[in-house]
Amino acid sequence: MPARPIAPIAAAMLIAATSMAYARPDTRAMTCEQTQQLIQSRRAVVLSTGRNTYDRYVRQYGNECDWPEAPVTSYIRTLDGQCRVHRCEEPVLGLR
Repeated sequence: MPARPIAPIAAAMLIAATSMAYARPDTRAMTCEQTQQLIQSRRAVVLSTGRNTYDRYVRQYGNECDWPEAPVTSYIRTLDGQCRVHRCEEPVLGLR
């Protein structure tokens, strides 16, 4: 098989894979209500929160966090201002 047909196929696959990497929803283009509904419907979702920032957000009640992490309140920027959501974080113990 000649190398010429393989190159365009490889290039197309690379472009498709690259575009899929940027397919996560962007909170800056959604309202707070849309963002919260998306998290509730998917239980946990990775969302873009800025040009080069993203994080995984979860429902407040559920088992989406790995032990010993727990859902903690976080605020992200949305189309209509700040939005209250939850993300997994290890609890900080106040040991002295």
